Amino acid sequence: MEAITKTNFSFHGQINKYEGKVRDVYNINNEYLAIVVTDRVSAFDFVFPKGIPFKGQVLNQVASLFLDKTQDIVPNWKLVTPDPMVTIGRRCEPFKVEMVVRGYICGSAWRLYQNGSREICGVKLKDGLKENERFVSPIITPTTKADIGHDENISKEEIIRQGLVSKKDYEQLEDYTLKLFKRGTDIAKEQGLILVDTKYEFGKVGDKIFLIDEIHTPDSSRYFYSEGYEERFIRGEKQRQLSKEFLREWLMQNGFSGKTGEKMPELTDEIVKNVSQRYIELFEHITGNNFIKPETNGNVLERIENNITKALNSL
Repeated sequence: MEAITKTNFSFHGQINKYEGKVRDVYNINNEYLAIVVTDRVSAFDFVFPKGIPFKGQVLNQVASLFLDKTQDIVPNWKLVTPDPMVTIGRRCEPFKVEMVVRGYICGSAWRLYQNGSREICGVKLKDGLKENERFVSPIITPTTKADIGHDENISKEEIIRQGLVSKKDYEQLEDYTLKLFKRGTDIAKEQGLILVDTKYEFGKVGDKIFLIDEIHTPDSSRYFYSEGYEERFIRGEKQRQLSKEFLREWLMQNGFSGKTGEKMPELTDEIVKNVSQRYIELFEHITGNNFIKPETNGNVLERIENNITKALNSL
């Protein structure tokens, strides 16, 4: 299957279309959002020209599953998933922060720690931590939500001081975040995985808070395999993981970490195939279901457009 990296639909009631790093978002009458999860891939906040086949389907179906599995904790934006690559839901006014929660120190947090930082987003860290070490309890390290460019780390105090989120709402977001992470951790454990870290986004309709966007996907989360975690940690070895971190590591090995002046390396066919297989592997591990590739007969974009149109007509 060819990767779907761009859509250009026009639906009845469509007000505008927004292209995110991965998602094409269609605003319908300022009431609904029809979100197509494309096969675009981003790293270090840069979008690569070459897409990853089946990536959009994996992200959309994992997110859809976890939205269903967490709606008893917090209401969410999803109404219907009419296509493997599409979710349609309520249009919410998003908060201007992302709630990043970490159960272990790794990735960008470890890189900061290695460089001498002992505080991340206002959370103080003790000396002597080792890469991939489990925190006594999960920590929340929020970021600003950038439409263009890099998200930036920010503390709870600064979020409230700047008026990005009210104190009351922020404390509710913290509560939801920790409960969602606990649910995701429990589900991952059943599948032999460790939910290492993830991020959640929230929005409002009136005074009501909703969970929005994706949840517990390989783009928003990092997973380790439970089996062998302790042994690898004790030996100081890299963990077997299911996340986009291996792509970031490959990019850094090829001289790209998102800094100004660095040349973005081309994703080879081998890397594209490898990334695609990793996404499918995570889908099957985290859901416990076989990944079903859609029929390749006919035009995929036409299929997506028809499925969205039918779903919108039924709302």
